[in-house]
Amino acid sequence: FFLPPPGLHILPLSTEKCDEALASPLPHTAFTSSSVFSNGYAPGYAKLNRRGGAGGWSPLDSDHYQWLQVDMGSRKQVSAIATQGRYSSSDWTTRYRLLYSDTGRNWKPYHQDGNIWAFSGNSNSESSVRHELQQGIVARFLRLVPLDWSEEGRIGLRIEVYGCSYWAGVINFDGQSVISYRFKVKKMKIIKDVIALRFKTSESDGVILHGEGQQGDYITLELRKAKLLLQINLGSNQYGSILGHTSVTTGSLLDDNHWHSVVLERYRRNVNFTLDRHTQHFRTNGEFDHLDLDYELSFGGMPYSGKPSGGGRKNFKGCMESINYNGDNITDLARRKKLDTSSFRNLSFSCVETHTFPVFFNATSFLQLPGRANHNTISVSFQFRTWNPDGLLLFSNLDDGTLEISLEESKVVVHVNVTKGTSNNRADLSSGSSLNDGQWHSIRLVAKENFAMLTIDGEEASAVSSTSPLSITTGGTYHLGGYFLQTPFPPSLRSFQGCMQAILLDDQPADLHAVEKGTMGAFENVSLDMCAIIDRCMPNHCEHGGRCKQTWDSFSCTCDGTGYTGATCHTSIYEPSCEAYKHLGRSSDTYWIDPDGSGPLGPFKVNCNMTEDKVWTTVMNNLPPKTTVTGSSRERRTVLQVNYSTSMDQMTAITTSAESCEQQIAYSCRMSRLLNTPDGTPYTWWVGRGSEKHFYWGGSVPGVQKCACGIDRNCTDQKYDCNCDADHKQWREDSGLLINKEHLPVSQVAVGDTNRPGSEAKLTVGPLRCQGDNNYWNAASFTTPSSYLHFATFQGETSADISFYFKTSAPYGVFLENLGNTDFIRLELRSPKVISFSFDVGNGPVELTVHSATPLNDDQWHSVTAERNVKEAVLQLDQMYRVNQLAPAQGHTRLELFSQLYVGAAGGQRGFLGCIRALRMNGITLDLEERAEVTPGVKPGCQGHCTSFGMYCQNGGKCVEKYNGYLCDCTDTAYDGPFCTRDVGGFFEAGTLVKYNFMPEAVAGASRDSKIPTHQLTPQEVNLTKEEVAFSFSTSNAPAILMYVSSKTQDYLAVVLRHNGSLQVRYNLGGLREPFSIDVDQRNLANGQPHSINMSRVDRSITIQLDHYPPVTYTLPDSSDTQFNLVKTLFLGKVFETGHIDPILIERYNTPGFIGCLSRVQFNEVAPLKSALRTAAQAQGKLVESNCGASPLTIPPMSAATDPWHLDNTDAEFPFNEERVIPDGVNRDSAIIGGIIAVVIFTILCTLVFLIRYMFRHKGTYHTHESKGSRESAGESPDTAIIGTDNPETIEESKKEWFI
Repeated sequence: FFLPPPGLHILPLSTEKCDEALASPLPHTAFTSSSVFSNGYAPGYAKLNRRGGAGGWSPLDSDHYQWLQVDMGSRKQVSAIATQGRYSSSDWTTRYRLLYSDTGRNWKPYHQDGNIWAFSGNSNSESSVRHELQQGIVARFLRLVPLDWSEEGRIGLRIEVYGCSYWAGVINFDGQSVISYRFKVKKMKIIKDVIALRFKTSESDGVILHGEGQQGDYITLELRKAKLLLQINLGSNQYGSILGHTSVTTGSLLDDNHWHSVVLERYRRNVNFTLDRHTQHFRTNGEFDHLDLDYELSFGGMPYSGKPSGGGRKNFKGCMESINYNGDNITDLARRKKLDTSSFRNLSFSCVETHTFPVFFNATSFLQLPGRANHNTISVSFQFRTWNPDGLLLFSNLDDGTLEISLEESKVVVHVNVTKGTSNNRADLSSGSSLNDGQWHSIRLVAKENFAMLTIDGEEASAVSSTSPLSITTGGTYHLGGYFLQTPFPPSLRSFQGCMQAILLDDQPADLHAVEKGTMGAFENVSLDMCAIIDRCMPNHCEHGGRCKQTWDSFSCTCDGTGYTGATCHTSIYEPSCEAYKHLGRSSDTYWIDPDGSGPLGPFKVNCNMTEDKVWTTVMNNLPPKTTVTGSSRERRTVLQVNYSTSMDQMTAITTSAESCEQQIAYSCRMSRLLNTPDGTPYTWWVGRGSEKHFYWGGSVPGVQKCACGIDRNCTDQKYDCNCDADHKQWREDSGLLINKEHLPVSQVAVGDTNRPGSEAKLTVGPLRCQGDNNYWNAASFTTPSSYLHFATFQGETSADISFYFKTSAPYGVFLENLGNTDFIRLELRSPKVISFSFDVGNGPVELTVHSATPLNDDQWHSVTAERNVKEAVLQLDQMYRVNQLAPAQGHTRLELFSQLYVGAAGGQRGFLGCIRALRMNGITLDLEERAEVTPGVKPGCQGHCTSFGMYCQNGGKCVEKYNGYLCDCTDTAYDGPFCTRDVGGFFEAGTLVKYNFMPEAVAGASRDSKIPTHQLTPQEVNLTKEEVAFSFSTSNAPAILMYVSSKTQDYLAVVLRHNGSLQVRYNLGGLREPFSIDVDQRNLANGQPHSINMSRVDRSITIQLDHYPPVTYTLPDSSDTQFNLVKTLFLGKVFETGHIDPILIERYNTPGFIGCLSRVQFNEVAPLKSALRTAAQAQGKLVESNCGASPLTIPPMSAATDPWHLDNTDAEFPFNEERVIPDGVNRDSAIIGGIIAVVIFTILCTLVFLIRYMFRHKGTYHTHESKGSRESAGESPDTAIIGTDNPETIEESKKEWFI
């Protein structure tokens, strides 16, 4: 924002040194007081360091109704105040308020930090205590009101006031007149404005200044509902596409008849709008920079000349002073008759005071006033203002009943109760709404025989009347603002917080001066001649669109629907990125993210895709794929807008913090040139972030005007660097990824060559995809206790939030601190289980601590979040432990820091050892890595994420450290996915088998590229005394061999489905005549449902768990061996082995082989099925990866035999894709006919199969020796597996069986 030119004094308050003693030179008579103890204690002796009289002022009674007043003779600018006790005594004042006024009437209390300020005073009679006034004030009269005083003595005061003289030209506006400031030329084009003025008024509406031009430009500054409204328009166009109207509201309760200063600074579209030192910065709407005004600017109302566009706006009524417009002193020009003031009847250069006398009530006050007694009519009227929805406004005991006027649910309610003998007559009236809005509202009630009428704000529409039978006799006494006496019929509400004025009782104005002197009525805890109302929602401390609600004493914020939480809606309820969601253990989904946390950007939705090693954030756009473009030329390009589901600022936040981003862009063309390569002017370009044009295409890089084919040198016509630039009549395409994240996302594409006959183009812009989050992993390691990083001073005056992760093995350490004069903020690890957050904003140090149940120096990541605002302070650890503390109702609220921010130990005291990462302060992530690279004792980055996140790697997945994060390595498990939770399984056709070799076979003449899988095993692995077996399966066919583990001896292990579908486990470890067989369950498991089996053997003990049934333990007989000797090969689905095989297995169970699904197969440390699927790609026609056999209760019932292609929708890696199989342009009908023919052929083949199988059912032996063909592929690569539907050369006897 701009600064006004030098020499232009826009602030009416002097900024030179303003520190003269103002009270000491004054005569005795300038000092007055509420009362005097005796002659020597007169207020005239109350001058600082003087010892005259009794050495200062003391009142007759030491209570809360006393005051000491100074008349400085004329208005002065006051900058500081000092107090002292009465000389050589035990009388002093410990707390006091300061009131000020121009007239000795209508006092205003001094405000600071959003409250009526209570100054701390003295603690003895001699030392003086001085306070600088943050908000300098201009006044003639000052009044000190003691709140507390010495316990040993009484109130005693000597004072000094510091400041300087003040003069300003004042003009009184009567509500009828305006001042016209005529421009030197008829039309003005103004690029820069500085307008300054001060005003005071008791009206809530009125135009302060207005100017307009014939082109529709205007500027208006006006009061509306006692708020200041600025409306400015630098120009709109007639099509309505540029709307320049901008309106900004500031301030509140400005009809308090006290001075308020306004400064308006504009340079082009940037505006600073300051009211009473509170500045709002904004930019005007539209695209124009100049304010075009005609003829004049009018002050005090709408001009009389020109168009009647006032819309019935009221003129300003009150006083203005120090009016400055672009260096011209308007007040001075008016005084010298240089301006048109013809509309004034009598132009007055002094302020005409209004004679209101407000009364201020707190919750314990009342004002008792006399009315007329024994009269048959009640007539009362008054004005009130409050923030509370409920309160007692007026109560009176009638001669034979009661009258009550109260505020209930922000409506005025009147109850008149009259008791005559046994009858009880009532009249109840209710009118108005939202009367607790802080504005003045007037009430008028008239009640007489059989009639009562209530009017609010003088509006006829609000008048309500009652004709209940009543007969009234007034009691003669009225209580306003409270009633605490005992009475048979007490009011429903007892008190009121707010102000009243213009009180008329029984048609007589209340003489409050007489009340003040004590000659009439009575009062308690009432402040007379002042209205101490504060708007606690102005300025609004509720952030991010939170709604502010207030009562007299406090405000609260409603954060519903904002995406933020906390007392002031400061903290985001969402994580900053997809990366953060992954590290909470969440899987791929759509999430709300908020990259800058408590910063100005709102939360938005993105798609998060957690892959094995990366986290992708995807933002979609609204451009349909293959959008057709025609009729565009270089002169009139077609500009396609690409709009995203988020704003450009939000997209920038994603790309800035991402490790890398990419966006697919594709241009399909027929006779439509793209970049006009090799060196012509491009026909088409795209616009990225920052509205920059780019002339490269997907697959190329910035500055290289080529397409992907030009980089790879494979364009259809080698003369060009883009396929489309060859201008062919066939459809061509240029597509590729844009990967420069500083240029992304694509916001527009301008196409410029589709206007020739036959030329056409189709454009596709994919979603923006970004991976990683540098902010989340931005870390530093502190290796010595004296090392620290320093950053710029933390700016968090009224709201501050700090969040970070730490890990350490040290028992204590300071995470960060920032100091001010006395203010400070600090976060530290106090002890192994205690985190502390301490700060001081001027009310003394505050400390919040959270205690963890477990030590925090466990070298795991822990998260810390601290927040401090004007309402409360909060400290949270690991989403589990939270403590908060409310801020004091009165006191300082601004955190004023000036030193650098130190991360780690600032002075080497209690330094932090360990890692801090993702340090974010008020939504901004601090770059710890960049600073750590140039700081001794601190290293960028941090190792050791697995201690914290390893738990997310399941099913035996191993956590692998990365520089920024971790990976789950699922290699040795039967699972994959980001957390090793996705079952890897396959669909077996008849005859499909998976073979996994444990022992390398020394094969003669093994060819180099053979691929029989082997797995190098140590001797104790070859001879097993324990096995762990786990898998799940689903099938509708029995019998079948599910798993068979062979050995070089007679030992084996088999898991089979018998003919009736029951499950049997067979162990043969030697020493027994028959294999030891276990019938696990008698149920038919070949029912198409998924079933899981977990089995473990340790020596003789075998434990088997089927599905979710309890585990059952079996014991091998004593005569059995316990060693599984020389384990050789594992088979899945079918056995095809050269060594010894149990003949019963082969005869009964091996034909036709397992048909169905196996999933997550694990044998000890080996995952044979996963190895096969991941390495033997050429056999995929026979073994199709599928999760159809995934664990039970996760998939709906399904017959695998009837639906082998069944796939969960989530499994994107399924190799079969219908859309890819049918290329563009193939007729659907022909596809259907082809399908029918295929089914017919398939049926014939099936019939043949059954015939041949029947003929050969007794032939062949299974104890074959492997033939050369399969021996040749014996392998070199371990951890691979054979998938075979055997080839015809393998076996002579049973050739047909295997082939089928």
